[in-house]
Amino acid sequence: METQPRYRRRSFVVTRAADRPEPPSPRQKPPIPRRARLAALRSRNFRLLLLGQTVATTGMWAQRIAQDWLVLSLTGDATAVGITTALQLAPMLVLGLAGGWIADHYPKRRVLQATQTATAALAAILAVLTLTDHVTAWHIQLLAAGLGIIAAIDQPVRLAFVTDLVERDHLYSAISLNSSTYQLGALAGPAVSGALISAVGPGWAFVLNAVSYAVPLIAFACIDPDRLPRPRPATRAAARAPGGMRGLVRQPEIWRPIALAGAFSTFTSSLPVTLSAYARTLGIGPSGYAMFTFVVALGSMLGALIAAGRTRTTVHGLTWTGCMLAAMYLLAAAVPAQWSLACALAGVGMATTLLFTAVNATVQVAAGTELRGRAMGVYLLVFFGCGALGGPLIGAINQHLGPRTGLALAGAVPAAALLLLSLSHFVRRPAAAPPSDASRRPSGTGRESTPHTRSRRP
Repeated sequence: METQPRYRRRSFVVTRAADRPEPPSPRQKPPIPRRARLAALRSRNFRLLLLGQTVATTGMWAQRIAQDWLVLSLTGDATAVGITTALQLAPMLVLGLAGGWIADHYPKRRVLQATQTATAALAAILAVLTLTDHVTAWHIQLLAAGLGIIAAIDQPVRLAFVTDLVERDHLYSAISLNSSTYQLGALAGPAVSGALISAVGPGWAFVLNAVSYAVPLIAFACIDPDRLPRPRPATRAAARAPGGMRGLVRQPEIWRPIALAGAFSTFTSSLPVTLSAYARTLGIGPSGYAMFTFVVALGSMLGALIAAGRTRTTVHGLTWTGCMLAAMYLLAAAVPAQWSLACALAGVGMATTLLFTAVNATVQVAAGTELRGRAMGVYLLVFFGCGALGGPLIGAINQHLGPRTGLALAGAVPAAALLLLSLSHFVRRPAAAPPSDASRRPSGTGRESTPHTRSRRP
């Protein structure tokens, strides 16, 4: 009679011990981050994408700097620069979801080839208008709106295309490396643009941007289509499900990072507007503006390299990164000297890249392969939409209250939004806990509790 309970106790311990080797399996993955930093580069198609985007992004940033400076020179009004930025970002509000739908239903490589060709054509038009002295502010703003329309299709497709070129284990590495190429272009583009503006004028920066798109077009042509994923039946099923996107956005791991990105994008997307006003106020000219942008890109490059070693992100990690970014903006607004401002801007660039890279990866992984394109459409709609709303606002603040106030608000307002998101997270947790405990108590029996008590006895 006594041997039976003892045997049951031992068998229970053995079965529990047999279950314990399963949790250590995730512990076998920590060595991966050391090798996963550049693991995505094993894919030839991904290397071609990085090469083309590095060159194109450098030209794009060269045009962005020259465009902002040209508008400021023609109008003398920082608000006009903010309006130009808003026109370039606003189309994402209307076409962002359409771009995500296109990413899920059409060959991404073909779509990207078309968008790159159209972007090069608009850059060539702006170059001709500038070099022939026929350019006006409304010309630049109209072409900026055209670039925004193309970007509304291009960006969701591009972000979803990155994940098609690598394995799932290399997803974070690919997203971070893709972000690093963007920051590398932001590092070289302003320097090249500042030199061209000072030497021969902004028109040649537009020429450089138009010519640079030849490289990604060649790279897309060299990508092996046989190694790209085939159309998946799950994608068609997800497209037929009307509540799919609604259910996707309702997931906390989706909407919380997107809301956090929107709060910061309202002010971080307009950082070039603030820096151009800062350079004009300090009287340091386009070279000083390019220097500030260069420093931000340098910090962003460091942040991208740090992010490339990550294999996952958490809500707490996103919260702390957001706090660091808000603190960097407040520090940049408080420091008096140019060299200290440059150091603070490097911190701003690093924290910005860490935050948005983590948000991007979190949303893509949580969305899955079926709705990844449309999830990117929602994310970019919020990101660029908030940036479009913040462009005129920050431009007006810089014009009437000064760029230092613009930097301070860029840290204070997102910090308040981050606090509200954190409070909503902690307020919901206690409300969800009692039902789960109550649901367990009625179903609990003495038989279920005895094994736990027995397992604690020696």
